[in-house]
Amino acid sequence: MRERLFDLGLWLLLCVPVLLRSDPNDGGSWLQVAVGVVVLGGCVAVSRRWPLVALGATVALSLPATLELFTPSYSLALVAFGYLAGRRQEHTRAALWLFGAVAATGLLLTSVTRTSLGQWFTLLLALALAVVAPWLIGRYVRQYDRLVRSGWELADRMEREQAAVADRERLRERSRIAGDMHDSLGHDLALIAIRAGALEVSPDLGPEQQRAAGELRRAAADATARLRDIIGVLREDGAAAPTSPPGETVEELAARARASGLAVTLAPDPVPTLPGMSGLALHRVVQEGLTNAAKHAPGAAVAVTVTQDTTHVRVRVVSGPGTTAAESAGAGAQAPAAPDRTPASAPGSGSGGTGLVGLGERVRLAGGTLGHRATADGGFALTAVLPRRPPAPLPAAPTSARELDRARREVRKGLARAIWIPLALLAALGLLMAGVALWTQARSYLEPADYARLQVGQTLTRLDEDAEDWPDHPLDGPPHGVPAEPPGMDECRYYRASMLAALPVYRLCFVAGHLADKAEVP
Repeated sequence: MRERLFDLGLWLLLCVPVLLRSDPNDGGSWLQVAVGVVVLGGCVAVSRRWPLVALGATVALSLPATLELFTPSYSLALVAFGYLAGRRQEHTRAALWLFGAVAATGLLLTSVTRTSLGQWFTLLLALALAVVAPWLIGRYVRQYDRLVRSGWELADRMEREQAAVADRERLRERSRIAGDMHDSLGHDLALIAIRAGALEVSPDLGPEQQRAAGELRRAAADATARLRDIIGVLREDGAAAPTSPPGETVEELAARARASGLAVTLAPDPVPTLPGMSGLALHRVVQEGLTNAAKHAPGAAVAVTVTQDTTHVRVRVVSGPGTTAAESAGAGAQAPAAPDRTPASAPGSGSGGTGLVGLGERVRLAGGTLGHRATADGGFALTAVLPRRPPAPLPAAPTSARELDRARREVRKGLARAIWIPLALLAALGLLMAGVALWTQARSYLEPADYARLQVGQTLTRLDEDAEDWPDHPLDGPPHGVPAEPPGMDECRYYRASMLAALPVYRLCFVAGHLADKAEVP
């Protein structure tokens, strides 16, 4: 409804100059007024969908009235539809083609009607000021509105992104909690299994106690497996390694493993302290190595070695081959199945490969590298190289901020175009007018030496033969303010006596094709 009211008001406003009939040569008859009112109504009706059609129709109404394009009846319509074309047209190429077509049509009409080029220059000036300049202003307003809309859209998107980030952070924190549960409880359950295994093969206990210890060991192993399954459900796909620090140092971790019956050697003691993520990754590497050794190589010795230089710290956890229950209890004891020497996180193991994968992600986040391999004696080696001071990553600029900055640059470019394009057009038009004026003056310039050689009685043919560089054509008429022509002359021609000045001029008068009078008039 608002759009219809706006179009109705615009049509009534544009019809006012047509109805006034201020110029007898422009809208002087009621037929022309009726045609103008109807065509303007059609232009307003199609201006929303085809704005360039409305602008072209208005130009077509103006050109028949005057080749100078700027008419009292349709000048306001030219400005209005030029602005609306820039405001509503998405692409600029069609508008530029229209402007070029108007200029070419004006030049063609000037040549056909044999009028002076001054009218074409006036058409170009009217086109630049009444059509192109409003069109550029409309383009700038369109881009500014797009920037405002983009700002609101980006603000709404950023709010949604912040809510999504908050949800992801909550899920990530739950994943971290799940990872910590796996790291701490899995380690503790592995140590319980080690102690139960030691009691299972102890000769000081009877068969019933050994059987109970074996059940305890199997229960601990089953609890570890169930914990792993639960953690797999809680962790989201592609979740990063947990980053919350454990509540103990590497020395305390090794001491607790020794108290559980694991033969652990630590060198050096104490271990060098690393800041930030490097320290957390160092603790996790040692913890993962001890957990794998306790789970898959019970009774094996574990050596933890930490070396450092000026930039990196290298940690190496090596476990030897495990001692089976049959080897410890002898022939009189029931030997349980030999433990699997495949590490908990190796591909193809029952753990699904999540231990070393998560550990590798944690080491990568700290800026280091992780490696693991089987040793020659059947053991397993876990190695990590960590930076002493990992570089802090630079936060990437949000996508919405980059889009907003791009939209601002587009608006600034539009404003610059709205300023310099009209100035460039005016400068080019001025240079073109000056060049054409000089060219026109040169065609009507008579050399003073040629004028001095002219003799009364010469014919036009002799004039062409005697003059070295006779002008192509004379001036269109006598300049303003020159004396009256001599009586009895058939024709008088005027030529410029100076290339730059309008006066004085040479006047040559002819009777029956012969030169009858020559004079230099001021």
